[in-house]
Amino acid sequence: MATAVKTLLALAVISVSFGGKSVGAEVHHLVGGDRGWDPSTNVASWSSGRTFRVGDKIWFTYSITQGMIAELKTKEEFDSCDVRNPTRMYSDGLDGISLNEEGIRYFVSTNSKVCKNGLKLHVEVMPEQTSDVNDIPKLSASEDAALAVAAGPTPSDSTHVGAGGAMLLSGIWLCSYIMGI
Repeated sequence: MATAVKTLLALAVISVSFGGKSVGAEVHHLVGGDRGWDPSTNVASWSSGRTFRVGDKIWFTYSITQGMIAELKTKEEFDSCDVRNPTRMYSDGLDGISLNEEGIRYFVSTNSKVCKNGLKLHVEVMPEQTSDVNDIPKLSASEDAALAVAAGPTPSDSTHVGAGGAMLLSGIWLCSYIMGI
């Protein structure tokens, strides 16, 4: 239930970010799709066939009761799930990570058993795409989620703040309703 709430919150945050100015060919990837970062998610399958580029953002939604996320330096640490010397720890349950440079980044669950069972992700960040055709930010979670976010009308410049604020308030209300606050 908490993961579903965090996934909805992530989609709301990402949707609100669309109300800002265009950021080139930026793609928002919701790691694990609808299930998020969860032991039941086949993260390797989810990531295969996806292209991650400089300027994209990956979003992790997860329950911290199952462990945090460690970003690691080397493939050896990644392969062995060695989290003794992480470059960064993520513990909020909803983390957006900008992919600002080319290269490979490694993310693993800090729960050793869960990590060794496959809850880990390596991301090869490719150069930024230079096409003029894709000047609108995109969401890459699942086809249904992407279509749901993309289906809305595009507001004019004068309504960006109003529409974004309304979307944010709707997301907060929905989350508090679901959580019974």
